[in-house]
Amino acid sequence: MKNLALLPLVMCFFMLLSNTVSAESNSPYGWGFSKGKNGTPAEAGQMLDEMIMKYGAVYKGDPTKKDIYLTFDNGYENGYTARVLDVLKKQHVPAAFFITGHYLNTAPELVKRMAAEGHIIGNHSWHHPDMTRITTQKIRQELEMVREQTEDLTGQKTMNYLRPPRGVFSERTMAVAKEEGYLHIFWSLAFKDWQVDQQKGAQYSYNEVMKQIHPGAILLLHTVSKDNAEALDRVITDLKKQGYKFKSLDDLMIGQQMADPMLY
Repeated sequence: MKNLALLPLVMCFFMLLSNTVSAESNSPYGWGFSKGKNGTPAEAGQMLDEMIMKYGAVYKGDPTKKDIYLTFDNGYENGYTARVLDVLKKQHVPAAFFITGHYLNTAPELVKRMAAEGHIIGNHSWHHPDMTRITTQKIRQELEMVREQTEDLTGQKTMNYLRPPRGVFSERTMAVAKEEGYLHIFWSLAFKDWQVDQQKGAQYSYNEVMKQIHPGAILLLHTVSKDNAEALDRVITDLKKQGYKFKSLDDLMIGQQMADPMLY
């Protein structure tokens, strides 16, 4: 009888536990890779490659095709996103913008413009937390708040892609995101461009992209960077001259699904 009396408490404990952990490991990882060089693709290594495959995520595309994918992280607005959008429109290049709650609240007109001009709007979470340190329920709330407000602003009813805040993730966070209908989008080309008080000039941004570029690259740039905004037009022009084609993440993921029909 004493054991039976404890049963409700035990059940409550496991219900609480289910909101904080899942069957998957919550060991945190910070996204990292060996950078591409001389057209050779970046490599994340076997362990991360296997995790990427397990959860249907991506960090690069087909290394035999000169297709590349331009993505931006938008944690806050620093006055350069309109210029980035102007360049993309001029060059007829699609991009994906991963936005936060702060961005939605402070730059709604730019979010509307992203959608109106055909760009993908992805989820970067509401508060930009380390998701490995919050409960499963909180992860769901972080993602849903961004999706709901984006829908209110743009009419976009679904979001398919997530970029984990700070590049930190675990098998648990990837599994929860996938349950919510998201696929993780990592990257194979990046550099330290987000420190607004340490910008080095447009040539620096240009050089970093050009020396790391490779077939199938997913580029991660930050729109807070003055360097990026000033370099982008030249970057796109010269990559086109090298035979690269800018594709959308939808193109990439459709290709992934066709290549591996068991992926989903």
